[in-house]
Amino acid sequence: MDDLIKQNVQQQFAKHASKYVTSTRHAKGEDLSALVANSKADKMMDVLDIATGGGHVANALAPLVRRVTAYDLTEEMLQTAAQFITGNGHTNVDFVRGDAELLPFQDAAFDLVTCRIAAHHFPNIPSFASEARRVLKPGGKLLLIDNVAPEQDVFDHFYNEIEKDRDPSHVRAWKKSAWIHLLEQVSFRIEMMLSFPKPFQFHDWCERSGLPEEEKAVLEAKFLQASQEFKDFFSITTDESNRLSSFTGEAVYLQAIRP
Repeated sequence: MDDLIKQNVQQQFAKHASKYVTSTRHAKGEDLSALVANSKADKMMDVLDIATGGGHVANALAPLVRRVTAYDLTEEMLQTAAQFITGNGHTNVDFVRGDAELLPFQDAAFDLVTCRIAAHHFPNIPSFASEARRVLKPGGKLLLIDNVAPEQDVFDHFYNEIEKDRDPSHVRAWKKSAWIHLLEQVSFRIEMMLSFPKPFQFHDWCERSGLPEEEKAVLEAKFLQASQEFKDFFSITTDESNRLSSFTGEAVYLQAIRP
């Protein structure tokens, strides 16, 4: 089952690789600024960016550190990220294809491990967390950003359902409490957590995943037919024609140290 999920991820991102480089949501945002500011990056550091996607974290850290390894499961994503990063003049970035849950790197090889807006595609997040810890040097840090599900189960189920409807490679957005528990279970020490409201423009959100029009219509109806409680919680908005305009989720920045 995990192999099938990973094949779906590769197929999905191979088709839409360029959209993740140009996406304003991925290219900018206060979450990326927070990661860079809190990284305390310096010219002695080696960084591993897991599931680099469009390469925005690797691109932002490259001028600040000794070397970055941009790592991704999908070859097409790596190629697109390489064009973006090398096009910006950075020559200290290596591009390596592989699985986030089975890292081909030595123990204690990196000062920083980063992963941004990607873990909800991993079928085995505990393996990812354990591997991230393994390849960090003692005192090294994991800088993680991802969309999170609400703590209340009913809202959690709704959010993960609509994400899966929109993108079949979505596995699960975890709750904040689950992330904290997991990272502490694999012997990280949590240093910081920042929460960010994450507004989604419905049409852009669907277009980025290549959702067919008929499936987009079904998904829109699910939002519009939700109870007022759900519309209030997710800040679901409509335009003057009563078509779905936007909704708001949540993302977190988690910073954890390997003791």
